[in-house]
Amino acid sequence: MTEKTTYELIGGEEGVRALVDRFYDLMDLDQAYAGIRQMHPQDLTSSREKLYLFLSGWMGGPDLYVQQYGHPRLRARHLPFPIGLSERDQWLQCMGAAMRDLEIQGPLFERLMQSFFTTADWMRNRSG
Repeated sequence: MTEKTTYELIGGEEGVRALVDRFYDLMDLDQAYAGIRQMHPQDLTSSREKLYLFLSGWMGGPDLYVQQYGHPRLRARHLPFPIGLSERDQWLQCMGAAMRDLEIQGPLFERLMQSFFTTADWMRNRSG
């Protein structure tokens, strides 16, 4: 018996798209995420698509981002933006809220939050 990937557990393409859409909806609507919202373009269409493509492969589904753009080079792509503890934490809080809104819970929620923390913390390029 093969263990399901995170991509499968979250609902495949539909689940990942729903998570990304909720994440950006919250970022756009809630002042608590204003610090990270200002780092994004006014029109979030491209940001939504790129995060969807990236998370698909990151969660064990099709490696769509790599197929379209090559290696993600996450840290290099985020270097132009000042990312410290506040920005990291806003991103994580927004993603956590998006997952809770989609009723992602229990071990899957915990595993994703830990993985998101590791990645978001690695994006930091300034102290504080």
